[in-house]
Amino acid sequence: MKNKFTWIKSIVLIIASSAMAQNTVNGKVESDGEALPFANVYISQLSKGAVTDDFGNFTLENIPNGTYTISASFAGFSKESKTINLNGGTQNVRFILKEDNNLNEVVISGTLKPVLRIESPVPVEVYTPTFLKKNPTPSVFDALQNVNGVRPQLNCNVCNTGDIHINGLEGPYTLVLIDGMPIVSGLSTVYGLSGIPNSLIEQVEIVKGPASSLYGSEAVGGLINVITKLPEYAPRLSVDVFGTTWGEINTDIGLKKDYGKASTLLGVNYFNYSNPKDENGDNFTDVTLQDRISLFNKWSFKRKENRIASLAGRFFYEDRWGGEMNWNPSYRGGDEVYGESIYTTRYELLGTYQLPISEKVLFNFSYTDHDQNSVYGDVEYMAQQRIAFGQFTWDKKFGKHDMLFGVAGRYNYYDDNTTATAVGDQNDPEEILIPSLFVQDEYKLNEKNTLLVGARYDYDERHGNIFTPRLAYRLKLSANDIIRLNTGTGFRVVNLFTEDHAALTGAREVIIEGELDPERSYNANLNYLKKLYLKGGTMLNFEASAWYTYFTNAILPDYDTNPNQIIYSNLNGHAISKGLGFNLDAHFSNRFKAILGFTYQDVTTTEDNITTQQMLTEKFSGTWALTYRIFKYNLSIDYTGNVFGPMRLPLLSDLDPRPDYSPTWSIQNIQFTYDGIKNFELYGGVKNLLNWTPAKSAPFLISRANDPFDKEVVFDNSGNAVATPNNPYALTFDPNYVYAPNQGIRGFFGLRYTLL
Repeated sequence: MKNKFTWIKSIVLIIASSAMAQNTVNGKVESDGEALPFANVYISQLSKGAVTDDFGNFTLENIPNGTYTISASFAGFSKESKTINLNGGTQNVRFILKEDNNLNEVVISGTLKPVLRIESPVPVEVYTPTFLKKNPTPSVFDALQNVNGVRPQLNCNVCNTGDIHINGLEGPYTLVLIDGMPIVSGLSTVYGLSGIPNSLIEQVEIVKGPASSLYGSEAVGGLINVITKLPEYAPRLSVDVFGTTWGEINTDIGLKKDYGKASTLLGVNYFNYSNPKDENGDNFTDVTLQDRISLFNKWSFKRKENRIASLAGRFFYEDRWGGEMNWNPSYRGGDEVYGESIYTTRYELLGTYQLPISEKVLFNFSYTDHDQNSVYGDVEYMAQQRIAFGQFTWDKKFGKHDMLFGVAGRYNYYDDNTTATAVGDQNDPEEILIPSLFVQDEYKLNEKNTLLVGARYDYDERHGNIFTPRLAYRLKLSANDIIRLNTGTGFRVVNLFTEDHAALTGAREVIIEGELDPERSYNANLNYLKKLYLKGGTMLNFEASAWYTYFTNAILPDYDTNPNQIIYSNLNGHAISKGLGFNLDAHFSNRFKAILGFTYQDVTTTEDNITTQQMLTEKFSGTWALTYRIFKYNLSIDYTGNVFGPMRLPLLSDLDPRPDYSPTWSIQNIQFTYDGIKNFELYGGVKNLLNWTPAKSAPFLISRANDPFDKEVVFDNSGNAVATPNNPYALTFDPNYVYAPNQGIRGFFGLRYTLL
């Protein structure tokens, strides 16, 4: 019996000693035969890591027996991971990292064909899901608030609709694409920037400056191309759910499935906010209440010779309202309790098909059907818009010439219950077909010099022939120094009521003087890109841009001539947008990353020899995203924010007590992310740390919030409000004094699950 217990004791001691055995892991991290000093080496299961020395060597000691994943990472290089089995002793691991930074990303938006970002003659900024997650938001519209030179602009204090400004130009000058298709336009410019599931986004590409020669009308100020994931490369399942202390709930779900030669990706986004709040005490909701669902389904098909074939569809429904705190649907459209209520139903279809021929010919198409049922107080706005778009492109190389030929057609149907589609007493829906031809030649003169020339011809039956040329030049001073010069023209046909919310809300009278002509502009943009590798493992990407845009005609809302009117007319003069922008993307070996941006701009309008600053346009702005990684605790800390300089604001009368310029303001956020559980991420933090809202710098935001139907306003014979004891400032109801989010400090918490 004693021998039996001795035998058992020996086995236990052997097992215990084996489990307690300690190992040493050493090795080297290098790239292209050269050592990478100060690279990070990390065993995730043990939260144990090391940093390589000046010769790229590392050592990890006292590692228990077992099977582990060991990873090596270095700023500007792709991470490499290996599996190691330890059973006592020393094991040597060698890592060879490949360069992989955001300059080598493939971009499409600048030239309508895939090209490495660093090789593109047109400067394109790229933002990945990693950037978007630094400050989680329920929509792409909100996610862009920390992109330098790009500002989501709210246009109404009541319904919180908005658009996106690029380099100080108004939202209608920004073209928003999904997978390269112009399906966010017209009515959806105001309401369609939400509901794109963030979990399905592969990257967001931004081009600043006119792109009308490739994309046609609306791409005057720039474009934003939201590129969704390819189904074959998407995770099998992704879930991202977060909520805030204000009661907002956002859910993103992505589900990928393979069916033989086809792969499909289903995305669901649901957002709900049903908690009316009135922090500024004006009896109006501070934030619009929303109930929104978006379903996105994308298919990708494997074909011979890797030819492209994809098809995607999206359904979007939103019910949003804002107004007096006691509003409910029974008051919809009446004049008892003020509310702005919008029901939006939208269908989208888009796809790409490469023809089965020897030449590379692509057919891209999209179709959208947008129905809007809305009321602004007692004013009804019912509108339908259908847009069909088709485009053939032929990509062909002739020696040093990389050519792109294209033919496109865009059909637009628009109908509403306003004077925009009325002839006398009869309804007359607008139906427009715009055929287009374009050509582009990217000529590589030599290894350092590339020239791109292009031109587009459109025929619009309302305005005749429209010609938009472009020219781009790229000079590669070295592998890490790029200079780009871009010039071109822009044009845009105005869709007044579908784009300008101010024309539908409040008590201002809308005046249209004469027939509105297309807007036209000339633009030049100079861009310098520099990449630096410094001692200590630091990598810097620096980018600077200078731009100048001259409008020979612009249709801008005139709030100044008559405070009780919004006047739209062709510009009797010119408008200018000019400025400088700087971006810095820094990666440090000490686990710290920083993305910094600063823009200075001057946007003016000169009419009848009088020059004024453009309304709701800041002189300067800055953005930042700082990230610090604590490997020991599997924790990342993100500190993001923005700052905007003063903007000129629309006042209603000389007696209006509100400031005519906004103060300098800033929205700042902090987030903590824990990823120590396999496939999971837990994150939380605080939005708007400073608890800043525009109500803090003005006696009130909404004019005459106590009398939204102007029942107690006295008007003179000219229709102007008169000062009375009940209305000492001679104001009418108007919610358009808005330049920033009206949502204060709030906490948030979320969870992500990813199954590859």
